[in-house]
Amino acid sequence: MFIQPSLQLASFTITEKGYRVRDEKGQILPEIAAEFERGPQAALSYIGKVAALLSARYQNGALPIALVSMDNCSHNGEKLKQAIVTMAEGWTRAGKMEVGFLDYVQDEGQVSFPWTMIDKITPRPDPAIEALLKQDGVEDVSPIITARHTYIAPFVNAEECEYLVVEDRFPNGRPPLEKAGVMFADRQTVEQVERMKVSTCLNPVHTGLAVFGCLLGFTKISAEMQDPDLKRLAERIGRVEGLPVVTNPKILAPEQFLDEVLTLRIPNPFMPDTPQRIATDTSQKLGVRFGETVKAYMKEGRPLSDLKAIPLVYAGWLRYLLGIDDQGQPMPLSPDPLLDTLRPLLEGITLGQTCPPLTGVRAILKNPAIFGLDLEDAGLIERVEDLLTAMLLGPGAVRRTLHEQLD
Repeated sequence: MFIQPSLQLASFTITEKGYRVRDEKGQILPEIAAEFERGPQAALSYIGKVAALLSARYQNGALPIALVSMDNCSHNGEKLKQAIVTMAEGWTRAGKMEVGFLDYVQDEGQVSFPWTMIDKITPRPDPAIEALLKQDGVEDVSPIITARHTYIAPFVNAEECEYLVVEDRFPNGRPPLEKAGVMFADRQTVEQVERMKVSTCLNPVHTGLAVFGCLLGFTKISAEMQDPDLKRLAERIGRVEGLPVVTNPKILAPEQFLDEVLTLRIPNPFMPDTPQRIATDTSQKLGVRFGETVKAYMKEGRPLSDLKAIPLVYAGWLRYLLGIDDQGQPMPLSPDPLLDTLRPLLEGITLGQTCPPLTGVRAILKNPAIFGLDLEDAGLIERVEDLLTAMLLGPGAVRRTLHEQLD
């Protein structure tokens, strides 16, 4: 199939981690390095197998094709291309492939990697949906939970709303997918749509609700929108603080998109998404979801005193990292690659303190790798520290601080 001239595209939904060929220090992963020596015929990794299929297509006429990532990550096409090129380079160095194959995968006139923006909230398989399916006589619907806490199930519970914006770069042509609602655009427009969603109109709202939802004992994002304080938080993140600096991609109106998010999508009671799921990997999200707005305010000369919700989320996240909810009870933390690095910096901070030790807090807030910029340079550190201190005064302090700051 992959060597057929009629094949126009292959699409990917494997999560951002599926493209991983290097570690956090930029070094090739050992299992990928081993594949360089084995060559394409013995590829074991996902990316290795895809690159092996491409090598077969190359050897059968260097036929054109588009590899379309539809994973929910920034510049997804670029990430896929980097991974494939890395495999091709490794095989070339090891003498397992001729140099022409590397040229082939790097020539976007032959192999393109269109950028895409996909937006459809798809939570983990919900037990309530599983129960309904079993009542209807459907067998073997229970999800499998892997060692890495990912879920595999034969059913999907997802929202009706969906957007797919794709860079129109297909060297072997493409089907008329616009008839099914797919929006085709140039790369700049795709990037602008993604930036609108991730940095302003959806993802920041989700992260703010996730952090405070966990602290306040919520288990459904939709239920949070029935809470006056949390609804005000969501509205302020999106409408008040985000929209003034939103990137307008023109093919989607930011105001309309955000209105749909706040009034239809997040409050949907039939969308069983949880703050605990969305709180996963928060340290990897803050820079894009909030840091871009802070930087835009600074660039445009807007007063940072206008930002109330964003510093609240920063402080709420630090409070969340203590693993104690607003009632003073232990609270499980969602997976995050920096938990083992960040939590030791918060040692000595406990509930009930009026003057908590903040040296470690300041070190976190000054880290541009987390926030996208040094929050001391932005003049926000003292405000975040004051908000965190207020949230530590005792049980109920998170709720009280949230209410007072947004009242």
